[in-house]
Amino acid sequence: MGKEYSVQEALKLAVQGEKDSLDFYRKAAAVTKNDRAKKVFELLANEEVGHLKSFFEHYKGGEFGDLKTFIDSPPDKKSATILALEKAINENTHEQKALEIALKEEKSCIEQYTLLAKDIIDPLVKGIFTRVVKETQNHYDMIEDEYMHVMRMVDKSDQDTYVRE
Repeated sequence: MGKEYSVQEALKLAVQGEKDSLDFYRKAAAVTKNDRAKKVFELLANEEVGHLKSFFEHYKGGEFGDLKTFIDSPPDKKSATILALEKAINENTHEQKALEIALKEEKSCIEQYTLLAKDIIDPLVKGIFTRVVKETQNHYDMIEDEYMHVMRMVDKSDQDTYVRE
C-alpha cells in the first residue's frame, strides 16, 4: 500500500526542491567561466523560477513567506546540492565539475520523484510529481548536452553522423 501525500505536502516538496535547484544554478552560473555553460546555468535558473512560481501559486503553507522574498532568500546551507557545489568551488571547480554535480542531482531528483509518484494514490498529487519528473528530465538532457560539449564528446547534433556499436 502506497503512502498518500496530500496536495500541499507534494507542493511543499516541489517548492523546496525547485528553490534548491534555483540556488544551485545561480551559484553555478556565477562561478562558471565558460560563456556557453554560464548561459545554460542561467537558462536553467530562469526555468526554475518559472517552475517555482507555478508550484508556489497553489501552495497554501506560510513558512516560505511571499514568493519574491523566498526567491531572493539565501540558499539552504544544508542542501546537499549546495554543499557539493561549495566543496567543488573550494577545489577550483570549473564548468565540468558543476555540470557533473548538476547531472547527479537532476538524476537523483528524477529517481526520487518517480518513486514517490509510483506510490501516490491521489491523481492530482501524482500529476504534480509527474510534472516535476518531466521538467527535470528536460533539464538533465540539456545539462548532458552541455557536458558533452564541454568534454568535447559527440554533440547531439552530430550523433547522426557517427555509427554507434
